Amino acid sequence: MQEFKVTYFFDEQHYVRRFIHVESQEKAEEIIRYERDQYIEFTDSRGIYHELNTRNVRVTQISAYHRKK
Repeated sequence: MQEFKVTYFFDEQHYVRRFIHVESQEKAEEIIRYERDQYIEFTDSRGIYHELNTRNVRVTQISAYHRKK
């Protein structure tokens, strides 16, 4: 499994970020496309619960993430 950082931008200053674990970048992109124009929910690494309407997102960015050990 690989870790991907997904960032949802609402404007130049406001965004929400989450991390997903999937087999490939293509699978990550598939998940993001599937979630388009829907409500999604997740808990971030700080334990904060989010409900997000992806319809309000202006830009979605996906990138491979490599945690420092």
